[in-house]
Amino acid sequence: MTQRAKSRLEIADEYGISAKTLTRWLKKNNIQLSNGLVTLKEQAQIYEAFGYPENKIITSDSEANLDSDENPENE
Repeated sequence: MTQRAKSRLEIADEYGISAKTLTRWLKKNNIQLSNGLVTLKEQAQIYEAFGYPENKIITSDSEANLDSDENPENE
């Protein structure tokens, strides 16, 4: 699987949320993204803050123990 820059909508879709909700999550967690596509480095920040989406392929056993019920909006 090739890693690439993604749109905000693509990342929101991975979490099953709207782009507007993703924007609120980012703002609440003080994550600022550059204009345009979300870079690999920025994606890493997002996945670190919110966990890996269920539909995202996880390559490490240590990352497989994520709680899918976590929701950054409720913190």
